Amino acid sequence: MELLSLFYLGSFLFFLFIIWKHFDEKRHQQCYILEYQCYKPTDDRKLSTEFSGDIIKRTKNLGLNEYKFFLKAAVSSGIGEETYGPRIMFAGREESPTLDDGISEMDEFFHDSIQKLFDKSGFSPPEIDILVVNVSMLASIPSLSARIINHYKLRPDIKVFNLTGMGCSASLISIDVVSRVFKSYKNVNALVITSESLSPNWYSGNDRSMILSNCLFRSGGCAILLTNNTTLKNRAMFKLKTLVRTHHGAKDESYSCCYQTEDDKGYMGFHLGKNLPKAATRAFVDNLREIAPKILPTRELLQFLIVTTVKKLKRNGKQGRGVKTSAVNFKTGVDHFCIHTGGKAVIDGIGVSLGLEKYDLEPARMTLHRFGNTSASSLWYVLAYMEAKKRLKKGGRVLMISFGAGFKCNSCLWEVVRDLEDANVWEDCIQRYPPESLSNPFLEKYGWIQQEDIATFKLPE
Repeated sequence: MELLSLFYLGSFLFFLFIIWKHFDEKRHQQCYILEYQCYKPTDDRKLSTEFSGDIIKRTKNLGLNEYKFFLKAAVSSGIGEETYGPRIMFAGREESPTLDDGISEMDEFFHDSIQKLFDKSGFSPPEIDILVVNVSMLASIPSLSARIINHYKLRPDIKVFNLTGMGCSASLISIDVVSRVFKSYKNVNALVITSESLSPNWYSGNDRSMILSNCLFRSGGCAILLTNNTTLKNRAMFKLKTLVRTHHGAKDESYSCCYQTEDDKGYMGFHLGKNLPKAATRAFVDNLREIAPKILPTRELLQFLIVTTVKKLKRNGKQGRGVKTSAVNFKTGVDHFCIHTGGKAVIDGIGVSLGLEKYDLEPARMTLHRFGNTSASSLWYVLAYMEAKKRLKKGGRVLMISFGAGFKCNSCLWEVVRDLEDANVWEDCIQRYPPESLSNPFLEKYGWIQQEDIATFKLPE
């Protein structure tokens, strides 16, 4: 009898141990952001309207039609006069970049933002267990991650991931890599570095599908410190709730809508195809279809299902005209929308698709105006704007949405762990935002080009 009692007791204790182990493992698989630091280049790298015009004028392969296209793109871009470019532009060597130009551009960002991140967080380099670096259009040997390890003397057993060619959506891919590693290791810290090297990537040809990238992309970057150490969760800024990645690379139309290539004259550039909006919409819809059930309340999903079913029934009965489909209201599960600053059209398109208001789109629009499209790091400038405006309160839910070549759409939901109000890179200008107008002076300064005739046009000295 005693043996039987011991058996039952042992079985019960083992059962409790299994339950405890399961919840303990889940507890240590959480992903928290402890700190992040966006990069603000020095003021001598600001691209004013006048200087941008000088760069365009010295591009030898452009004619009047290309100048008119540049003007139209610049005026409608949503970009202001305080964005930043690489130093090679100011040296007048954008058409003949060297490997060192790209590497030195990245080193300047690394040494500034990573050091500031360590200073703000109180962490030291030996405390980093995982390093993920994503810079899509620059690959060097040794890798950029190796340069960071060498400069900061990181540990020899650090787990390293160096991502290239992942496009503007790469920072969420990096977060996904970290969150997956967190599932296998307890109490570890990760450093994610996201940026883009523009020095080797100025397009000097006259193909309009490749000129557009010159108008949108600007210098930037961000360093992010993450952990799954539960003893640090009270210091955390954000907790990752879910992350969804959608990749349409198997579709030829999506795969070929944006890619790095040479034009027919051999000039390297980044092609943005006419089918890009269609490919982006497909990826966006598929991504929303997967993430919506994970972030929205059941009542919202049921309401949408009922309305959709009714419409289908009415349509089958040829009575569909009187019934309107109600789109899913993402605001029932999301408080803030952190949208990739791919361009004014991208931001406006997402706003229409999700039924967002001016307030919801303000962070992305202001980020595009102040910093431009900084590729994969742009999301973090948008997040920093929200924080600088003191919008991020404990319990708030932030949806990040990004797009990238491939074609990809990645999104994730963060929960704000504590009230946040650090101004980050917006500290010296947040009081000026939003401005009364986002119009830039390109049309005022260069609008005369629209009246020129191709037969008599001559570029003024």
